[in-house]
Amino acid sequence: MRTAPTPAGPAAVPAPAGTRAPGAALAGTATPGTPASTPAASTPAASTPAAGAPAASTPAAGAAPARPPLHSLAAGALAMVFVGGSVGVSHTLVTAPLFTTQAVRYLAAIVVLVLLARALRVTVVRPRGREWLWLTGIAATGLVLFNVAVVRGVAHAEPAVIAVAVACVPVLIGVVGPLLERRAPQARVLLAAVVVTAGSVLVEGAGRADAEGVAWAAVAMLCEAAFTLLAVPVLARHGAWGVSLHSVWLGAVVFVGLGLATEGVGAVAALTPGDWAAIAYLAVLVTAVAFVLWYSAVAALGSGRVGLLTGVAPVAAALAGVALGTRVPGPLVWAGMSVVVGGLAFGLWSRRGGKGS
Repeated sequence: MRTAPTPAGPAAVPAPAGTRAPGAALAGTATPGTPASTPAASTPAASTPAAGAPAASTPAAGAAPARPPLHSLAAGALAMVFVGGSVGVSHTLVTAPLFTTQAVRYLAAIVVLVLLARALRVTVVRPRGREWLWLTGIAATGLVLFNVAVVRGVAHAEPAVIAVAVACVPVLIGVVGPLLERRAPQARVLLAAVVVTAGSVLVEGAGRADAEGVAWAAVAMLCEAAFTLLAVPVLARHGAWGVSLHSVWLGAVVFVGLGLATEGVGAVAALTPGDWAAIAYLAVLVTAVAFVLWYSAVAALGSGRVGLLTGVAPVAAALAGVALGTRVPGPLVWAGMSVVVGGLAFGLWSRRGGKGS
């Protein structure tokens, strides 16, 4: 999602590429994620959690029904399609300056998010108290450290090793996510997560790595999971739009600083027209749109089950390779896709009513 230039899944695995919070659409009086014309008073005060309170206390990120809304499933899956399908586009950024490219990407995404929020009359509230820690954590781990881990990792491991590590994210989210929402993990979801992970590994393949490469792969996995898990405590108050916008501008600040310190101001001039086109795609679809879609799905489905949808990304990446003629999947890849689909169906669908993870 917020991956470096070459995502292989939302759990995507990128290849190395080379300040204030936006005031627009910011307010502190209306319920986040709702039209600005909706009076804040219509929301009972008791339903508003304290800053940083676990999202499970409200419907926004609480337990999801056994049969999740199709539009929420579609939102999460589409976010992963954008991420996985960006692999071909991102290959054009392999030689571009990494931090400068990411800085431009996230700065552009801020503009897109603010304009869309204004057009849709969505109110984004200002963070307060401990919320700053959660949102900064998303930016620092899910956006910045993830990219660093991938870049450093591929220097000591084949890309497939990083991809396989990130493919384990559904299991990690399936365990930790419900606990953050003050619920017990569901056995059905955990089993489905194992199945989805196994299918993703088949799709991604295997590779070789030294000890440092394995360590960076583990860091990438933890950062990918943090992108979803650290949003759980703040989704109830900020909604998908607020979490997306605040994490993006915080990440942009860090990338701008890193770019200026390591690559210099002149690095922007080195970007080619092809680089700018790829950055535009990443900024609009893989960042602005995909972030909002993903966090909307997290709020509606619960973090445990939404983690299963990360298995869509490697499948989308493989299918994109087929469409672009750059990759012809072998039998194991097709088998892996089938396993992912089976795991998703098992974990996301139930005939019984009630609540899920």
